[in-house]
Parts: sequence; structure tokens; C-alpha cells
Amino acid sequence: MINRIFRILRGALAIVAFGGVLVGASLPAAARVWVGFGFPLYVGPPAYYPPPVYYPPPPAYYYPPPVYYPPAAYAYAPPPQYSPSRQSCVVSGTVCAMEHPVVPGSSCYCTTAQGRVWGRAT
Repeated sequence: MINRIFRILRGALAIVAFGGVLVGASLPAAARVWVGFGFPLYVGPPAYYPPPVYYPPPPAYYYPPPVYYPPAAYAYAPPPQYSPSRQSCVVSGTVCAMEHPVVPGSSCYCTTAQGRVWGRAT
């Protein structure tokens, strides 16, 4: 008996739902767009905002610290002492000092009044 009542109610509900879909589809569509997150956007009334607080600039003179701490002695090492190159360039029986170090046995040059003269490094 209860099954029969539920079958009748189910059929009637299906007919009412189908009729509602037909009535809704027959009405003219209104173009509406809604974008939201589920809560209204509230814009309050215009309000008066006071000007920002004025902060005067700092004084022009800063007092020195009470104690001066010099830098540590080991902070900077002295630069290495300059030592001239011990290489020489042999050019046709003449020996001159090297202007820049190269591998011994490779080609080198000496600058003379006539220009560069090429030779071998020792």
C-alpha cells in the first residue's frame, strides 16, 4: 500500500517537474550576467579623511658616538711586494728583460727603437 502511494507521488512529481521545465523554456529569455562570490559588495558613504600627520625632519647635526672603535688590525693585509720578473728574452745574441711572464721556451719579444724583435724566453 505504501509502495503504491509512493509510485503515484513519484509520477505526479515527475509530471509537475516536466511541466515546470516546459513553462520555463517557453518564457522569453532575459540576458543577465552575474559574477559574484556570494556576498554583496558594500561601498560606504563618502567620508572625510584627515590629512596625514606631519613628522619634522631629523636635526641637521648628528652627535658623534661616545666611543670610537678603530678597525681591527687584521682587517686588511698589506699588498705583496713587487718583485721583478726573473725571466729574460734572448733575441739574436742580445738579452732583454721580459715585459710580461711567459712559459720558458715560448716566443717572446723585446721592444727596441726599431720596434718589436722576436726571440725565445729563458
